[in-house]
Amino acid sequence: MSDDLDGWGGAEFVLAADRLDTPDVIEAADPGDMLRQVASAAAQVRTALRSCAETDLSAFAADGRPRAIVVAGMGGSGLAGEMLNAMAGLSSPVQVVVSQTERLPGWVGAADAVVAVSCSGSTPETLAMATEAARRGCRLAGIGAEGSPLHRIAEQARAPFVPVAPPGRPRGGAGGIRVSSPPEAASLARSMLWAVAVPLLVIAERIGVARIGSDVYELAASRLEEVSHQCRPASESFVNPGKSLALDLVGELPMVWGTSALSGVAARRFAGQLQENAKYPAIYGMLPEAAHSQVAAFDGPFAPRSSRLSAQEPGSGPDDLSDLPGWDLDYEEDEAASGFTALRLILIADPDEDPRVASQRAAVTELAGQRGVGISELAMDGEHPLVRLAGVIQLADYASVYLAIASGIDPGQTVAIRDLRTRIE
Repeated sequence: MSDDLDGWGGAEFVLAADRLDTPDVIEAADPGDMLRQVASAAAQVRTALRSCAETDLSAFAADGRPRAIVVAGMGGSGLAGEMLNAMAGLSSPVQVVVSQTERLPGWVGAADAVVAVSCSGSTPETLAMATEAARRGCRLAGIGAEGSPLHRIAEQARAPFVPVAPPGRPRGGAGGIRVSSPPEAASLARSMLWAVAVPLLVIAERIGVARIGSDVYELAASRLEEVSHQCRPASESFVNPGKSLALDLVGELPMVWGTSALSGVAARRFAGQLQENAKYPAIYGMLPEAAHSQVAAFDGPFAPRSSRLSAQEPGSGPDDLSDLPGWDLDYEEDEAASGFTALRLILIADPDEDPRVASQRAAVTELAGQRGVGISELAMDGEHPLVRLAGVIQLADYASVYLAIASGIDPGQTVAIRDLRTRIE
């Protein structure tokens, strides 16, 4: 937990911590039960595996491997495609492309497979791509709510469709996902990553793009359960990693960086969840690219000690900057830049990161400390990439909901998204 209270001030920080350690406050601040939905992640994995077993996926087999897999999906549904891409790696015999627009790439044709993913089954961009895939003669599969528009497109194309339903509720009928209620579906979708990701991974396994297996899925589910237990609402913030991470971010501007393709997916997920759940702006990046661009922000007004640095290149101005008004080269001070929110760097480290990236990460950590930028490091753990992703994504999901509660914000509301949707429609 951060000791630097300059961003909000001590009183506000203590108030945020008190909110997270008061069960009645947590319950009242989360009327949409987002914490319960996050806790359902392990059940989502197991429910999705059963749905896949009950779906005829014989159209996807290793002896009929496509040229490419195009994953059509927005938001968390698109992130499922990025998970597959990261796990398949550069050695994959099939190219994996994530398309998050209203049209498929021009080169996509009958030799390719398109998997349309939409938790609600009613995302306009995904529906448009699924329709186009059927028209082009692509091998199509759908993943989404039963009885949804996406389900009907798959039926018309005679394509397999894996239904998605919240764990513990029957598929279809009054207990299923009500696609007629966009606000509810939108609120649900961001907490249903595993429900849509697992069917995509199963399809990829069938054509030899990924190697996972039932044992690994169960290990991932167990990891999700383990993190959920650690982050349960009744667990106090000093022993609850989700609450502690949330308190690190209170009153600060998060920069979330991954150190590999795999941890980059987790970083993107964390940034997205901070935006949707906590309504917090967050900057996503990945080493080594971030070391060539985003690190420049360490010399800007959001880095507490950057105002003590010269704004000029070496040799272009006076030799002694301490003589200039407003400049102070004493790095021992912890005074934050006035009027600007302090940066906080969140590094998600993958044990399989490249050695050069590991060196960059160490150097970035040192530089951030020199500039007064707070640092939170999350370490991935596990032999299989899916297990490593499960642990850190679950922790990030909890932290984003707890940050909303600590800030006095309902993590389930999506007013701005709904307002924008009404303006577009």
